[in-house]
Amino acid sequence: MRKLIYGINVSLDGCCDHTKFSGGDDIHDYFRELMLDVDLIIYGRKTYELMVPFWPQVAHAQSMNKSANAFASTFASIKRLLVSRTINQIDDEYTTLIKDNLQEEILKLKQQPGKSISTGGIELPARLIELGLVDEFHILVHPVIVGEGRRLFTEMHLPENLGLNLTATKTLPSGCIALRYEKA
Repeated sequence: MRKLIYGINVSLDGCCDHTKFSGGDDIHDYFRELMLDVDLIIYGRKTYELMVPFWPQVAHAQSMNKSANAFASTFASIKRLLVSRTINQIDDEYTTLIKDNLQEEILKLKQQPGKSISTGGIELPARLIELGLVDEFHILVHPVIVGEGRRLFTEMHLPENLGLNLTATKTLPSGCIALRYEKA
């Protein structure tokens, strides 16, 4: 069965608002390497609109630095699934839209052959975690305390604790710490 991987940037105090901290080449490289083992990305509307069309346009124009361009090219080549009840149509050949039956649709995708599936953002991943569908967590902790902003996992309601096993750590040149957890 394919794994569903959740990846997110977070400040030391748990803020996951990407406007509160800056990224660098090593962060783009980290997430690009993670996406090399992925052939589908699942986003909710808010995260999707942050990522598309921005990164596909960067991939096409190669308008940023080498690391960001490489990330953009990798991202743009991966099929995407948008989960939204408010969007009715997508004009992107790489994106498929689903409106309901989230658990059923994701379980079907996990049972299909292929590489891992990736997700990011806050609301949709919280729902996927609640449904027990997320297998791996890649949390990139930035060395900054921001004091305000949207926090990781505050919108999630679990019937019991979700046990995780730390399977890898990596310190990036920027001082970010990459933590990889798998469900226990």
